[in-house]
Amino acid sequence: WLPRAAGLTTALVGLVNIASALTPNIRWRGHLLLQLEGVSAMQVFHALALPAGALLLLVSPYLLRRRRRAMQLGIVLLLAIGLLNLLKGLDFEESTVGWLLALALYLGRAQFNVVHAPVTLRSTAWRLPMIGAGAIALVSLGRLMPLAVHLVDAVTLLGVAYIVFRPLAAPRTWPSATVRRWAAQLVRQHGHDTLSFFKLRPDKHYFFNEDRTAFVGYRVEAGTLLLSGDPVGPAEALASLLIEVRRFAHARGLRLAALGSSRTLVELHRLLGLRSFYLGDEAIVDTTTFSLEGRPIRKVRQSVSRLRKAGYSAELCGVDGLDAQTRQQLSAVMEAGRIGRSERGFSMAMDGVRCPLQQDTLLVLARDAQGALRGVLHFVPCYGRKAMSLSIMRRDPSTPNGLMEFLVVAAIEGLRERGVKEVSLNFATVARWIREPANRLESVLGRVAGALDRHFQVESLYRFNLKFQPRWEPRYLVYEGRSGMLSAAAAAMWAEGQMPRPKLPHMKTRLRRRPLTTLNR
Repeated sequence: WLPRAAGLTTALVGLVNIASALTPNIRWRGHLLLQLEGVSAMQVFHALALPAGALLLLVSPYLLRRRRRAMQLGIVLLLAIGLLNLLKGLDFEESTVGWLLALALYLGRAQFNVVHAPVTLRSTAWRLPMIGAGAIALVSLGRLMPLAVHLVDAVTLLGVAYIVFRPLAAPRTWPSATVRRWAAQLVRQHGHDTLSFFKLRPDKHYFFNEDRTAFVGYRVEAGTLLLSGDPVGPAEALASLLIEVRRFAHARGLRLAALGSSRTLVELHRLLGLRSFYLGDEAIVDTTTFSLEGRPIRKVRQSVSRLRKAGYSAELCGVDGLDAQTRQQLSAVMEAGRIGRSERGFSMAMDGVRCPLQQDTLLVLARDAQGALRGVLHFVPCYGRKAMSLSIMRRDPSTPNGLMEFLVVAAIEGLRERGVKEVSLNFATVARWIREPANRLESVLGRVAGALDRHFQVESLYRFNLKFQPRWEPRYLVYEGRSGMLSAAAAAMWAEGQMPRPKLPHMKTRLRRRPLTTLNR
């Protein structure tokens, strides 16, 4: 609470001092002060108090954002303005408030933990010409010359403040191949969660603890450092890792959030002061008990029988074992199955089936009676237990209904033969609210989610998963602070591709020109 209180109080002190500098002194104090200094000196101190109050207003928003330089400059300004208040009019009240606030800032200096980017000539070189061009444009207005000059002053001051107070930037370049191999090694050693493998997507950054025994995968979206699922590493290292990650985020002016956190890690996040929101359920099928027998699964059984009679077959194979012709057909099915939509996924899917470090992933391929490839499922391993997770499911739109059910059954049966005991299927958003709402609010929210199914496939994915009689494992959105949920939700939807990200026009061109090797597609 201290940065918020300090920012608001500093703004108030700045306004009071501006008003004081623009109004005459209390008469008896002015007469008393004239015995110590001349009128000209009083006028000088009045003049200096005005910009000092304005600078306090400029600093106050950065105090709210926990900027360290703002705290340091605020202390200096408050000490100086307290002295000016005495010298310009013996304003003891204003001086006392300013000095007390400076003391509060000093005592609470540890709360201002945002580290700043270094101010270099290079960092200012391209901004100063822009400020100059804006000044020329404003001055050229002619009749509005006085206003233009003041606007130039304001723009210049804001530009300087941005350069001085901007936080240290988060990493922009993707991890090197060596770093990715370290991450993959930890996933193999400690990746017992069904979402662990998805941290190896090429569009994630990594944060390791000091001894590199644990790490998190993350992206920065909407001012939020968004973690992908649970951290990977030994259980005893996770708490200290999350503390380090939070410190890393705060030093860059970012909030911390986690998407797809498991129930176990939610408890750890809560102990560290974060909040959680139920996001949905992961459908996990037990292969040892799965069967096509019985009335509840008859629709799946009918779909499988219909596809088999139509000549469809399925095979389970590794990604590295595909021949050139199959790879070409696979690419065609993957593209056709997107139906023009952009790729989605962040915490619960890979971005392709031919990415590096995927030598242990498996494909289930569906072929029609002529042997043409018509559908595919992609599974990634869970090294800590005998489980695999569904990453991508695609089919040619011209294939008959029921092909996905046919493929899932083939996958469950094929993986069971390989000793896999659990198969994680699609994530079903807010499935509990649809399945068994705990109260009227959840019931209403479940109906709203169903109404949005056309755009987000909420209820349809739940109904699809339900066909295979899974058990439901809840997943959560973890966020920081009461006001952090909205920014965490926006970050999650941007990262998953569920909401269009605002972009400048030229950014699309730059992304298209990026080599495919950079994206590791």
